[in-house]
Amino acid sequence: MEPDRKLAEEFLYAALNIGERMLQCGAEVNRVEDSLRRILKAHGAQRADVFTITSSIVVTIYAPSFGVVTQTRRVLGNRFDLTRLHMLNQLSRDLCAHPQNIARIDARLEEIDRAPAYPFWAQMCIYALISGSFSIFFGGTWRDGLAAAAIGVLLKLVDALQTRARLNPFFASFSSSLIGGLLAVIAVRLTLADHADLISIGSVMLLIPGIALTNAIRDMFSGDLISGLLRFADAMLIALTVAFGFVLAGRLL
Repeated sequence: MEPDRKLAEEFLYAALNIGERMLQCGAEVNRVEDSLRRILKAHGAQRADVFTITSSIVVTIYAPSFGVVTQTRRVLGNRFDLTRLHMLNQLSRDLCAHPQNIARIDARLEEIDRAPAYPFWAQMCIYALISGSFSIFFGGTWRDGLAAAAIGVLLKLVDALQTRARLNPFFASFSSSLIGGLLAVIAVRLTLADHADLISIGSVMLLIPGIALTNAIRDMFSGDLISGLLRFADAMLIALTVAFGFVLAGRLL
């Protein structure tokens, strides 16, 4: 009885590692709950009750061999990474199709954690492309597009520094939007660009929490109203913070 219960506790801990990473990478709540439920049942749980919100996962499993086991995981922060989310989804499918031991699961998770991300220079190029193209798309001149692209590169550098310093997400969004707005106004004042508002539009597109808002709506349509409303409120607050930063930048200069 005791070895079975100990093994169940260890495996539940490993399963929560998967769920935590999925939530941090941008998975919707329904996906996390369904994945954990399927994994746990495939590995011997007769019943698995999973409750997930944006910052916490609570799981209770039961089987006659080990009784009732409950664990809670506090989920801190998120850095949306759809590539890693795809790898975690594949790991979940593999575990359901072919049950594996804890050591193998931990090894797979380490592989996913070590999976190479886009190099930093490529991320800066993506930021420049997004910011510059949106500025031109909304009516900016080619000079506005170039200025927006340069500001996009600087905002990526600011984002990297904020991530390293582990700043509060609301303060990070505000400071990024304020810097982007100030740089847009300065570029126009120095006659390097033509329209500060159209340059700012390109920068706004880098900061708007689009994935969070999309997941909030998906959660609500899936019936997870608590998580959906929490994510929606969080996305709206960040959007308002971004808007306030750009407005303040226009008032300061």
